[in-house]
Amino acid sequence: MTDSLPILNGNTPQAQNMPEGISEKHDLLPRLIPHLDRHLIFPLLEFLSSQEGDDAGETTQTKYELLKQTNMTDYVASLWQDINDSDDVPEEFVKKREEVLQRLSLFTEETSQIDELLGDDSVVSNLRSDKVANLKFLEQQHGVTIAMVDMLYDFGRFQYSCGSYANAAHLLDQFRILSTDNEKAASATWGKLASDILTTSWEVVMEEVNKVKESIDTKLFNNPLAQLQHRTWLIHWALFPFFNYDPARDIITEMFFSAPFINTIQTNCPWILRYLAAAVITNRSRTRNTGQYQKQLKDLVRVVRQEGYEYNDPVTDFVKALHVDFDFEEAQKKLGEAEEVLKGDFFLSSAAEAFVEAARHLISESYCKIHQRIDIKDLSARLGLNQDEGEKWIVNLIRDTRMDGKLDYQEGTVLMNHPANSVYQQVIERTKGSFFRTSVLSAAVAK
Repeated sequence: MTDSLPILNGNTPQAQNMPEGISEKHDLLPRLIPHLDRHLIFPLLEFLSSQEGDDAGETTQTKYELLKQTNMTDYVASLWQDINDSDDVPEEFVKKREEVLQRLSLFTEETSQIDELLGDDSVVSNLRSDKVANLKFLEQQHGVTIAMVDMLYDFGRFQYSCGSYANAAHLLDQFRILSTDNEKAASATWGKLASDILTTSWEVVMEEVNKVKESIDTKLFNNPLAQLQHRTWLIHWALFPFFNYDPARDIITEMFFSAPFINTIQTNCPWILRYLAAAVITNRSRTRNTGQYQKQLKDLVRVVRQEGYEYNDPVTDFVKALHVDFDFEEAQKKLGEAEEVLKGDFFLSSAAEAFVEAARHLISESYCKIHQRIDIKDLSARLGLNQDEGEKWIVNLIRDTRMDGKLDYQEGTVLMNHPANSVYQQVIERTKGSFFRTSVLSAAVAK
């Protein structure tokens, strides 16, 4: 469907203003817009208009240019009135409104029969997974034609353009049940995904994300370039549930780290590393003691290091400073900048506090692992805390991570005990690793 596929390709006006300073310098909006549908861009502009220092006039003009091609006639007319400081509505908007209402009435009348049939349990119970057989059954028993099925698709597109996203999702889902046109069915799936995102039906959104992903993997397997483009779109659209629906965090993180998607990110949209880094770091409190988290962190560090020449911002720079350069002063500096960037990012603003908290834990853990005697005042300064807050922080850290450390209040220091493995234990560990690698090689040779 035309309005639900990411076909903007830079033609949509790009927002001009972002919060000043670091956030403005690392604004990703111009990079995100070409990969989003115009309706999905609108929430980003709404967030932009709420930011301190935004030029309301320019943002309103951008909204107008974005939506004037849609059927949201009343809202577009109100934007025109705001821009021109007028109470009058131009004749063109009145005329277009009448046309939209006439088309709405016509679509409703022409789809009423098939809509009623698909709402009848006795009819639906006779439908099978074979779409051809379903169409034949409906044609013979109820007079349904392919033209009537296609009308559901057209009506769904129309409702989407009007901003009636719940109705659009319903119509497009009905169309998918019956249509044998694979191209239109794929377009309808993108349209339903966009509609569900805009109605914040996050559980359904995740189901649609999986359907789009499966469609890309199976129906475009012989067209690598199309797969790359569609995966790029899906990555950007998946940002909406990524930080708005907690159960989606682990699923989408795992999807982004899968070979096809991490390759897409590195090839087509390295700026997504900001969101991937934020997800991995904020996931720390839930999964820090699992092998999965350690693997994700290791993979993140690897990709950030590889793509540093192509893309970097304070979030990725924080990862690099802490896990590649082991520069704690630089990590603390980048953490402060990252907090400002996250607060100015539509997708990450709600996760800024959790990110800072988790990042401080990472700094503390890394610092404690490589130092035996730690000055509380110095570590507190690195964490951006006063000495009293730093003491509480370190006590909680030692308790939560079960590190072997002793707090000396008189000296204002923490003594860390890092017992070295005995020679025998080291030999045992190395032997285990060698045995495992030998087993893997033997299995590979046997194949």
